[in-house]
Amino acid sequence: MTTAHSGGSAANAVDLFIGGMTCASCAARVEKKLNRMPGVEASVNYATEKARVLLPAGVTVDDAIATVSATGYTAALPAVAAPASAPVPDRAREPGTVPASSVPAPVPPLPSASPHERSLRERLTVSAILTLPVFLLSMIPALQFDNWQWLVLTLAAPVAVWGAWPFHRAAALNARHGSVGMDTLISIGVSAAFGWSLYALFFGDAGATGMRMTTQLFGSPGSGSHEIYLEVAAAVTVFLLAGRYVEARAKSTSGAALRALLSLGAKDVVLMRDGREERVPVEAVAVGSEFVVRSGETIATDGVVVHGASAVDESMLTGEPVPVEVGPGDAVTGGTILSGGRLLVRATRVGGDTRLAQMGRLVEEAQSGKAEVQRLADRVSAVFVPIVLLLAAGTLAGWMLGGAGAEFAFTAAVATLIIACPCALGLATPTALLVGTGRGAQLGILIRGPQVLESTRRIDTVVLDKTGTVTTGRMTLDAVEVADGEDADLFLRVAASLEGYSEHPIAAAIAQAGRDRVGSLDAVQDFASSRGLGVRGVVDGRVASVGRPGWMADNGFVLPATLEAARDRHEAEGRTVVAAGWEGSVRGILVLSDAVKPTSAQAVAELHRMGLRTLLLTGDNERAASAVAARVGIADVIAGVLPEGKLDAVRRLQSSGAVVAMVGDGVNDAAALAAADLGIAMGSGTDAAIEASDLTLVRGDLTSVPESIRLARRTLGTIKGNLFWAFAYNVAALPLAMLGLLNPLIAGLAMALSSVLVVLNSLRLRRFR
Repeated sequence: MTTAHSGGSAANAVDLFIGGMTCASCAARVEKKLNRMPGVEASVNYATEKARVLLPAGVTVDDAIATVSATGYTAALPAVAAPASAPVPDRAREPGTVPASSVPAPVPPLPSASPHERSLRERLTVSAILTLPVFLLSMIPALQFDNWQWLVLTLAAPVAVWGAWPFHRAAALNARHGSVGMDTLISIGVSAAFGWSLYALFFGDAGATGMRMTTQLFGSPGSGSHEIYLEVAAAVTVFLLAGRYVEARAKSTSGAALRALLSLGAKDVVLMRDGREERVPVEAVAVGSEFVVRSGETIATDGVVVHGASAVDESMLTGEPVPVEVGPGDAVTGGTILSGGRLLVRATRVGGDTRLAQMGRLVEEAQSGKAEVQRLADRVSAVFVPIVLLLAAGTLAGWMLGGAGAEFAFTAAVATLIIACPCALGLATPTALLVGTGRGAQLGILIRGPQVLESTRRIDTVVLDKTGTVTTGRMTLDAVEVADGEDADLFLRVAASLEGYSEHPIAAAIAQAGRDRVGSLDAVQDFASSRGLGVRGVVDGRVASVGRPGWMADNGFVLPATLEAARDRHEAEGRTVVAAGWEGSVRGILVLSDAVKPTSAQAVAELHRMGLRTLLLTGDNERAASAVAARVGIADVIAGVLPEGKLDAVRRLQSSGAVVAMVGDGVNDAAALAAADLGIAMGSGTDAAIEASDLTLVRGDLTSVPESIRLARRTLGTIKGNLFWAFAYNVAALPLAMLGLLNPLIAGLAMALSSVLVVLNSLRLRRFR
């Protein structure tokens, strides 16, 4: 896409997939390097592994990729697709540029796990199996048999080398670029424990037959050469691999929102060529092509109706349940569904120019605009890791200069590194997240990741979509009002019998209500339909008509004054009114609405008790929206907005200082859900809405919204408590290790116990009610 640069010259905005990042500090490093390029503005999102880069004139994509590569990471453009029959612009062939109207090609669903995720799972599984006997033999003297230490070495070596390889590789990459991170400390700690164990086994007394290892709280000069710390190297590796695996699982669905949107488009289309119908891939459609759409099919691309008339389900755009009637000359949108009949459509926009592709870009841009997530462990690493390395080196040098001997000095230095190993820090977030999300799943609440928890703490405004969120999303018959002297059951039977022959959703609601209230319906003769206006036919000898009051009046049916007043009253409340009659007289009216969910008012009241402001945001008309808002207790309403309007409304609220949670269920809500500080999707909604959200409510019950906010806040509090105590524990124990008062084995045990405490604290979330 091409945009205007702030300096006034043309600039090209591109997305790059960044590979090789292992923590948020990696993303910060890439972003810093890119922003040092002249005129370049870049934002790197670690969660989605994507960089949004604004390139000024004279700087190409190849230059940006080279900069990322020089930083030690990989970068690549996403795949793009142009319509097969459309010529590729010349500038798209120039190196370092991308087509302005490109759109990511529809891609198959992601596999159950990415290669990176599968690799982590494999390393974690093998390492955990090997580490269990290592830990038991090392920590329980009664289990130690002659030469047990060599079995432990055999089991621990693959864990410390192969299992911890991702940390070693990342540490080496950091060192090559003159930086350090949490991976550096992990790698050094594991390597130090493993290396010292090798020294003790091959050059010290630890390799002797009959060697036993006891647990001592305090070290002493000269000790250490008869002890091994293989269980420390193995346990740290397993704990940290578990944390990385949980993180990889959370990231494996990145990009699913855009994939869900693109999947709504048609895969093939029936083109009209020389008067013949020919089914071809949708990529073959060009501007000006004419194609056929039949009942229930997805309209392939944006266009104008050439022939035919029918109702089109545009709920993906408007979120509203009532289809829009279209005929010759009317515009239709790709991705919408034909409710009935047959249309001949001439394509006006294809590929990346379609409304569906534009909605996809809206979601993508909203997601990339979210604040980056940096866990506390990553934020403190820039200071904590260098300090620990200096302290360990200072401990080694200090004791050696003090005459304590190399073995004691190295023992104290290893203890310093081990006690500072961020095992508990690494577990603090994923364990609480696992327990919190597990409890949420039991309650029908799906939480995507730690960034969601950060958002819930600051939420002060909840924006609610109307259709399918506050309401059921289905038209239902609310009332039947008949003229004086008319039989209500007879009236409903005639109207429902006629509507039973129509495919329109309002007709279907009337027909179903008739079956429910008066039983089986009558046969209809000479049935005829007027597009979107009404139907007529002969029912039990009566020439009857059902339709909009205006259409009925045009056909000679006069609405009695009492029914006219009832119609005005119901329409003022946002309901839909349909008239029916026979023999030239309107016999009654049928009142329909999108019913409010029974628990919606209770949920809104609960949100108000939590101190949150609520607002109703809908594509429906003002009267219908205001009526629903009044019924559930919402004071503020924004009505008559399309997807772009919903996104703009959320951004206006944010720019005014509000921290916004958006609750929705439709494709038309996807961009707003992605842009909101907290996106909450109803589980009964579309895949696009669910994938663009941060929280998904499986039950589709609005009362789950306050429950989900409470659970997310409780989980966030647990994570912060875990991080504080894990970090404080490390800082408090560092002086003991440096003074040589902490045996590395005890340091390893204490480090493991801190992890156990973190896990136990996280398990308290299972009691959330």
